[in-house]
Parts: sequence; C-alpha cells; structure tokens
Amino acid sequence: MRSKSSIVLFFSVCFSFFIARSFAQDSTMLRKHPPKERFIDKLFTGGNLGVQFGTVTFVDVSPLLGYRITDKISAGIGATYQYYHYKDKFYDFETNVYGGRIFGRYLFTDYLFGHAEYEYLNLEAFDFNKRRVDVNSVLVGAGYIQRIADRAAIVAMLLYNFTESAYTPYTNPIFRIGVNIGL
Repeated sequence: MRSKSSIVLFFSVCFSFFIARSFAQDSTMLRKHPPKERFIDKLFTGGNLGVQFGTVTFVDVSPLLGYRITDKISAGIGATYQYYHYKDKFYDFETNVYGGRIFGRYLFTDYLFGHAEYEYLNLEAFDFNKRRVDVNSVLVGAGYIQRIADRAAIVAMLLYNFTESAYTPYTNPIFRIGVNIGL
C-alpha cells in the first residue's frame, strides 16, 4: 500500500510542479506582451471651470471628452457655456454664450504639448442691435501638463486666436487652466 500512496504522492507533486511552472510562464508572457488597452482606457474627460464676481460677473463651464489615439496624439470635443454680466451705474449688460469645440493635441515630452482647436460660439452682439451672432475661432498654442495622480492631471495652455473678430469674447493671448481625468 505504501507503494501506491508513494506513486500518487509522486504524481501529485509532479503535477503541482507542472501547473505552477505553467502559471509562472504565463505571467512571464504577460509581462512581455501586456494586454491591449480597452477603448475606455484611452478616454479622458475634464475641462475648465471659471468664476469672477464684481462689476463683471463671469461664469465659464467648459467640459471636454478626449481620446488618446497614440501615446503622443489625442483629439476630442468640448462644450462651452459662459454667463457674462456687466453692471455699473451707467450700463447694465447680461448675456449667455454657448457653443462647442473640437481639438487635437500632440505631446512633445511628458509635460509639453501643442494644441489646436476649432471653436464655435453663439453670443449676443456688442452693438446697439439686439441680436445674436456666430463666432468661429481657430486657436493654436502650447500647453503644460502636470500629472497629479495616475490618471489625473492639471493642464495649462497659452493659445492664440488666428481668426479674432470684433465679436470674439476674449483677446489674444488666451490663457486656460483646467483638469484632465482618465476614465
């Protein structure tokens, strides 16, 4: 009987060693060939949020959704809503601005990137006729990204509007600061 139990023990040890060795090889292979990133792992969100109070009250909510195409190239879309109110003893003006944008970024280093975007805004004209106008802008510039967690970063950009018009709501250069968060 001892010989049968010894044979079973011998085969059990061999089988266990074989299984352990197989798992060790599989984990080594995983390290050599990491799994492909899922679509959702390449998405990021974020945007800008700004407020100012006083004679000029300004609120800006500009969320974005982006996709990392490669390690260096990303693109995305965004929406913009701005509330603007100017009031002093002579003048009282209030308006809502809304629109959207598409953008592309190229990461030169881990921290510096180029940024280009097309922005469309609809706003109330700053003239004596009560009417709304469409403003199209092409903004190009550079940015700095500071990672604050594994999938989160603070982003600062300095942009130039190459299609500035009389109705453009901001002047060159444009400074933006916001947050990006990976999904």
